[in-house]
Amino acid sequence: MKKNKLQLASAVLASFVFQPSMAARYELPPDGSSVVGVRQTVIARYEDTFADLAERYDLGYQEMLDANPGVDAWLPKVGTQIQIPTQFTLPAGPREGVVINLTELRLYYFPVGTRLVYTYPLGIGREGWDSPVAMTRITEKVANPSWFPPPSIRAEHAAQGEPLPDRVPPGPDNPLGPYKIRLGLPAYLIHGSNKKFGIGTRTSHGCFRMYNQDVAELFSILPVGTKVRITNELIASKT
Repeated sequence: MKKNKLQLASAVLASFVFQPSMAARYELPPDGSSVVGVRQTVIARYEDTFADLAERYDLGYQEMLDANPGVDAWLPKVGTQIQIPTQFTLPAGPREGVVINLTELRLYYFPVGTRLVYTYPLGIGREGWDSPVAMTRITEKVANPSWFPPPSIRAEHAAQGEPLPDRVPPGPDNPLGPYKIRLGLPAYLIHGSNKKFGIGTRTSHGCFRMYNQDVAELFSILPVGTKVRITNELIASKT
């Protein structure tokens, strides 16, 4: 029994390729199954919050909430066992290109010619600004983008007493972050963010927000022309 446990642990570790950025990169299961990664548990320290842990383990805020019902997200009691849901069920369908699962608030990228999958948490469209279910492609990649707020967003901010300029230049106040990746859907982007808390929640105007370190990695490995499938697939609970 002990030998079997050691073999299982070795297999789990072998399936995961660790990276300093904590971005999740996994080898696809050789048996064709759909589960990658392994759940983890950490012991809460005084300074831990779900937002901090989510960024540390490349998870979304909602994922942390779902995995830890009843635990205070901002002041978890010191010594509390906190579940880190770093086990994922790959979306159904072809394992190619980019697959965005709106239900999961997560992006999967299957690089051509490899048996790898990269997965990242996303912020997606809130109610009234829903992100679409669609088939599309990556049409453009831009580093250090400016943001030109569309009339609808400018009107919304003006109504709230927070008028926006015609152009927001690159920099720490730019809501697109350091990179934008344009989709073949008018007005929809994958981009970074100047608000980390929005990653893994439904708070955007329809675009797909990523941690800046994640969008930097994706930007560097994702070719223009890559297929993108946006789906709304139910998944099993991670708790």
